[in-house]
Amino acid sequence: MKKLTYLTFSLFSIFSFAQEVSRERINTVLATLASDEMKGREIGTQENENAANYIAKLFKENNLEYCTGNSYLVPFNYKGKTVYNVCGVKKGKTDKYLGFSGHFDHIGTSNKSGDNIYNGADDDASGITTLVGISDYFKNEKPEFSMVFMAFNGEEKGMLGSRAISEDKALDKIYNNMTALFNFEMVATESQFGKNALFMTGDEFSDLDELFNKNAVNGLKIHPDPYASEQLFYRSDNVNFVKKKIIAHSFSTVDMTKASHYHNESDDLHVVDFENLTQIINNLGKTLKKINPQNFNPKYNDKVNFN
Repeated sequence: MKKLTYLTFSLFSIFSFAQEVSRERINTVLATLASDEMKGREIGTQENENAANYIAKLFKENNLEYCTGNSYLVPFNYKGKTVYNVCGVKKGKTDKYLGFSGHFDHIGTSNKSGDNIYNGADDDASGITTLVGISDYFKNEKPEFSMVFMAFNGEEKGMLGSRAISEDKALDKIYNNMTALFNFEMVATESQFGKNALFMTGDEFSDLDELFNKNAVNGLKIHPDPYASEQLFYRSDNVNFVKKKIIAHSFSTVDMTKASHYHNESDDLHVVDFENLTQIINNLGKTLKKINPQNFNPKYNDKVNFN
C-alpha cells in the first residue's frame, strides 16, 4: 500500500511539473537569436530573415495556428523589400485573446575593429525568448484565454513591424477581442526590484498590473515603472496597439540607471541571468493559467493619450 501511495504521489509530481520550460530550452532559443551568426538581426538583412524563420520554426514546434494566410510569416514592405513579422495563435477555451510580443530585430554590425556585432541578447532576444517560453508552457494546455504570439520586426527603425501588423485588417477579429497585450522588452537581467520581478511601463494608465498581481504565483510581481520620466510606454511596440485602444504595456527588467550594454556590442549572452529569466517565464505561465475573462479584464483610465 505504501508503494502504491508513493507511486501515485510520484506520478502526480511528474504531471504537475510536466509543462515547465527548462533552462536549457531558454538558453538554446536566446543563444541562437543572439549568436554571432545572426549578425545583429538588422531589418532587411538575410540574418534578419533567418531569425524570422527560426521563430516560425519554434511556433510550429508548439503547434500554433497561423494568424493569417498559410504561414507564420506576415510580410510587409521595408524600403522596397519584403520583410516579415512572425505570428501564431493558440486557441483557448474562449474567443477572448491575450497577446504576447517582442521584437526580434536589432541594429546589426558596425565598422569598428574587434567585436562589431550588436548581438542584442537583452534587446530583444530576451523578449522573444519569453513569448516563445510562454507558448512552450501552453503547448499541451488549453488556456482560458486564446493567445496570439507576435514577434515584431523593425522596432529599431521606428516600430515599423508592429505598426504594419497592427493595421492588418486580416487580424481585426483577434484585435477586436483582445483583452490585453504583454510586450516583453529587455528581460534578460535582474531588475532593481530583485529576482522574479518585472516592471510595467505606463502603469499609471491602466489596472493591468494590479489585476495580474492578484493572481500572480510564487512571488512573481509586476512593479510600477521606476523610470517614468523616460516615457518608455510610448517608446516600444506596445504603442501601436495603444493607438487602437487595446490595453498594451511593455514589461521589462532592465535597470536603466546602469544598463551599459544597451545598444552596445556588449549586449551578448554574458548579461543574461538565465536562472531568473527561466523562473519568470514559468511563473508567467502558471499565473496565465489562473486568469480568465472573469477575473482579468483590465481597463484604461482617462490619463492615457491614444494619439
